[in-house]
Amino acid sequence: MSATKITARVVSQDCLATDIYSLVLEAGAIAVNAKAGQFVSLYSKDGSNLLPRPISLCEINKDIGTIRLVYRVVGRGTDEFSKLRAGDTIDVMGPLGNGFDVKTKRAILIGGGIGIPPMLELAKELKCEKSIVLGFRDETFLLNEMNKVGEVYIASEDGKTGVKGTVLDAIREYDVRGDIIYTCGPTPMLRAIREYAFDNYMEAQLSLEEKMACGIGACLACVCKSTKVDNHSHVMNKRICKDGPVFDAGEVEL
Repeated sequence: MSATKITARVVSQDCLATDIYSLVLEAGAIAVNAKAGQFVSLYSKDGSNLLPRPISLCEINKDIGTIRLVYRVVGRGTDEFSKLRAGDTIDVMGPLGNGFDVKTKRAILIGGGIGIPPMLELAKELKCEKSIVLGFRDETFLLNEMNKVGEVYIASEDGKTGVKGTVLDAIREYDVRGDIIYTCGPTPMLRAIREYAFDNYMEAQLSLEEKMACGIGACLACVCKSTKVDNHSHVMNKRICKDGPVFDAGEVEL
């Protein structure tokens, strides 16, 4: 179904860690039609901020029509969003992009940094054996929710929580095994996981992080290199906002 632009009411907002916020919105049709791995665009009320900010879906409640967004404050737009309170309104467009292709294979979910939130909804949608590997810089967030939906393994840069190192260090340390990898996080992490999947003959789906402008595939501001010629641009590119953000590991070059 095509994306819908609505004015959503804020249900709640909480600060989970330094500059990390959890925003719950009444989203009606957006919630009903959304799936794990998709995102929405939030619009600033400041006329000088013309472009919307893309934020991935952390949780979707179709029964009551709400979505949960967990995001990091990185600029003026997200700083504005962090000041929203229950009862406020904000313009939202979604659901946008292609989400994860949910399968029944034994799964490893890997999230790094602000790529962690999409793994929560995915873990809830997967009806299979699953392991969840999370990579943090220092402060942790969403651990209580994650522990309820799967076996959780942690890596951190400072070593204060879990294994000191990367998510791949945690996979090796705890001998985490599976048949398919679902992952979201910074490009260096995705590149390493892509190679790990290839080396171990595993299927992998990658959710790419990229700055976006229109969010609907019209401006070509968020392209990545693809392994085949794209039918839209007729070059070896994919539009992350429209063709992704989730890709099969064999579709893209990182």
